[in-house]
Parts: sequence; C-alpha cells; structure tokens
Amino acid sequence: MIKKSALVLILLVLVLAFSGISAVQAGSNLSIVSSSVETDFPASLTFNISARSDANITDIRLSYQVERLEHARVVSEIFLPVSPATSVTTQWVWDMRMTGGLPAGSGVDYWWTVSDAAGNKLETVPERVFIEDSRYSWKSITEGDVTLYWYRGDDSFAGELMEATQEALTQLKANTGAELERPVSLYIYANSSDLQGAMIFAQEWTGGVAFTQYGIIAIGIGTSAGEVAWGNRTIPHELTHLVIHQVVFNPYNDLPTWLDEGLAMNAEGALDTQFTSSLSSARSRGSLISLRSLSSPFSAYADQSILAYAESYEAVTYLIDNYGREKMFDLLQAFRKGSGYDQALKGVYGFDMDGLDSLWRASPAAVPVP
Repeated sequence: MIKKSALVLILLVLVLAFSGISAVQAGSNLSIVSSSVETDFPASLTFNISARSDANITDIRLSYQVERLEHARVVSEIFLPVSPATSVTTQWVWDMRMTGGLPAGSGVDYWWTVSDAAGNKLETVPERVFIEDSRYSWKSITEGDVTLYWYRGDDSFAGELMEATQEALTQLKANTGAELERPVSLYIYANSSDLQGAMIFAQEWTGGVAFTQYGIIAIGIGTSAGEVAWGNRTIPHELTHLVIHQVVFNPYNDLPTWLDEGLAMNAEGALDTQFTSSLSSARSRGSLISLRSLSSPFSAYADQSILAYAESYEAVTYLIDNYGREKMFDLLQAFRKGSGYDQALKGVYGFDMDGLDSLWRASPAAVPVP
C-alpha cells in the first residue's frame, strides 16, 4: 500500500516534470512571461524572451542544439545581455552570415535557463523551431523514406522527379549495396536563382546541393522537358552523396574526394561529352591527375575540375564493373570503421590508390585516345 505522503510526492514530481521546472524552483515567482523565435530565412534566427521574478533577474542563457547527424551531442550556450531587474526582456540574434546557414527543412531545439538574485533557477523544456523557406507555398509527396517538396509545376512534374529518385536509390543499391539509413527531404526550387536565394553566399553556378548531415537535398529544376531531363541526372548525383555519407558516417575521416564524387558521377549514368573530351585530351597529353591528388578537394579551375570528375567516374566505374557490388560495399564499410585510404583499398581489393590508378588507366573500358 502506498502511503499518502508518498503518493503526494509522486504527483508533485509528475506535475513538475511536465511544467519544465525542477522541484527547488516551484516555490519561487520566477517565471517566463513569453518566449518566441523569429525566422528571417536564410539569414538569421532571433530568439526573444521576457521573464519576471520577485528578485532581480541576473542571468539568462539560451541553449540550442541543431538537429543533424553528429558523432556526439553538441549543445551551444549563449549568455544574453541582462541588466538586473525584476522584469527583463531581451533577445539574441543568430546571424548565419557569420556562422553559415541552415537548410530549409532542418530544425533547432532550444531552451532557456533563467536565474535571479535569490538563487532561484528556471529551465524550460526544449522546444523545436523548424527552418522553413516561407517565400514559397510548398506542396509535398512522400514515397518510402523520401519526401519531395515543390512549389512550381503540377503533380506529374513532382511524380516524375520522385520516380527518378526511387530509381536512383534502386540503382545505387544494385551498384554499391548502399541504402538510405535515415529519411531524406528533397526540395525542388523552380530555378537556380531561387535555390541560391535559400543559401548563404551561394556560388553563382550552384544548381544543387546535398546537406548530408541534415538528410536534405535542394535542387533548382524548372518544368521544361530539358530542365526535367537535367534534374533526372542531378537528383541521383546529390542523392548518392547523401546516402553514401550516411553509410560511411564516422568520427575518424572522410571519404577521398575521388570516391565520393566518382560514386555520384556513376549514379548519373554515362559521361557526357565535356567529360569524355577532357579525359581523352588529358590522356593524349599525358596530363591525367593522380588519384592520390584527387583525394583532396578538386581544383576551382573549370578545366581541372571537369577532368577530376571524369577521372573519378572512371576509377569508381572500374571498381564496380570489375569487382562488383559486394566489394564496393565492403570498401564503404572499411571507411565507416575509420580505415585510411590506402588501408581500405588494400584490405578489400589488394591494391592501394597508386595501384588503382594504374589499373583503371590501363582498362580497355577507359576512354581511348582519339
């Protein structure tokens, strides 16, 4: 039988648990009058709070955590400016032009901790603010773990892009064994200008981007037949980046760039003319770039970047065509466990990056010198 005093204590704990404050705070008059978040996408978030107490409020702190794939729980804490008083209103502006932005569809959990001169402390329960691009009236469709958002074009337009997405996932699994481990959101902007308006300091050539830690892809695709055809190639590229990063996510190292981009290029299908021409020209001049060099970010110069993507495609396609899905999946798992570049390749295939470089260049399937 539960004693009456014990029952009262249990009920008190339950009430306090749902009120967002601890038992030592319940007797004070320290309270949150109002709390809100204003979104100016993509530039800023403004966190507002008003609080009051019988004693002077001396400290207000904002804690927040971005919803994304991370190796450890990362909580940021902001000390807001406070002039001691029994009633305080203050705010903090998160200027993303200084820190980098968040993609549409992401979320931020936040909570307040307020203290007064009498030693009372109040901590609110976490709330979530969703980052939305409210410039447009979005529609959505969902199939499996993919939700596609769009605002221009009819249902058949969205359906065709969703079909391309599902086919890309099927083909990626067939080629590499990799599958989505978490849901993905795909935002289709009507053009690259609209897309770039959703980003902080976007490059003028940006047409699509995968926010791999957030499970979000954003691409600018118009409704014309040519633009849809381009989108049907670009979606597999960005989707591959996202899926592969989910599969290999680890706290030790990243994929070599040639593997990351080579898998994404392979997902698009056969190389188009600008890539094959660049590859043929470099082979004839003896100016191919080593895979070891392509482990780092690619050159900002267009001609060198095109060649880097083409070589990455050839190296990855060589591995898939000659050793199959199982070996590629084993390679990805080796990276997930934190293996180094050469260590992973040797453990799975028996050769390092220099060995792979020689093999793909000598392959009959490689683009021949014209």
